[in-house]
Amino acid sequence: MTARPDLLAAALDAAQRGWPVFPLRPGDKRPALHHATRCPRTGPCTGGHAGWEQRATTDPDAIRRAWEHGPYNIGLATGPARLLVIDLDVPKHPSDTPPARWAKQGVADGADVLAALCEQHQQPYPASTFTVRTASGGTHLYFTAPAGVALRNTSGEHGSGLGWKIDTRAAGGYVVAPGSVIGDRAYTVEHDAAPAPLPPWIARLLAPAQPAAVRPAVTIRARNGSAYAAAALRNETANVAGAAEGTRNWTLTRAARALGRLVADGRLTRAEVEDALKGAGEACGLPARDVAATITSALDWSIANNPRGEAA
Repeated sequence: MTARPDLLAAALDAAQRGWPVFPLRPGDKRPALHHATRCPRTGPCTGGHAGWEQRATTDPDAIRRAWEHGPYNIGLATGPARLLVIDLDVPKHPSDTPPARWAKQGVADGADVLAALCEQHQQPYPASTFTVRTASGGTHLYFTAPAGVALRNTSGEHGSGLGWKIDTRAAGGYVVAPGSVIGDRAYTVEHDAAPAPLPPWIARLLAPAQPAAVRPAVTIRARNGSAYAAAALRNETANVAGAAEGTRNWTLTRAARALGRLVADGRLTRAEVEDALKGAGEACGLPARDVAATITSALDWSIANNPRGEAA
């Protein structure tokens, strides 16, 4: 692959603004990094697999070394950048139409939905912030994330999402940075200004519902009255539920392997481990089918390799 100076310059520009970046596949939105299941455990991964969020950097020398190998697009890790980006999308095809509640308000895309929300909450449209036009014709609005509030990614109207054709990226997420190219269309800066603070009313809408969206907690009855086993199950379940995008499958695998040792020596039952991890895996955003397969594989491995619960 041939490096492109314009993409390197765009990556360095983002880093100069204090926004950690990492390479995406050329002409694509997916990270150009190895998956946890294929990790060589060398270089940045010597101490354990480092995903895209851990490898995102503002170091200009590291960025030059990465982008000299090819025309990589630019991923911007919103969590480490302390940003929340509102992605206002547009319909992808003629049948991609708004749900009834939005259609009644005459909306056509994500920007219209945000405008309707502003009117509903009697707030001005948040236009005075760093703004990027996406390759598909949508818009990214960049805001500084509020302190003391754990905001994560949202999608459409699911969970704490803002509405149809609106996604948000915050802790555990990334966006395609300006300068990147998909097809023959580039992500371009529409309004070059410092990101404004996220409007408080939007932060309130995005705040996770209470209690947190994890399946009802499994009643933990560790066998033999083991307080250690009960605590291990709670901690591993919490780790999986809060895993960042890009680390979720590996976090689930590691948790199942760790708890498998306690199943092997009889301090936990396999059923209670599977139930707890299944709820946590689905809560962090993994597909149910993948969650079940990962748990089964990791528990089988751990139990087979720890017949008496020895350390893995």
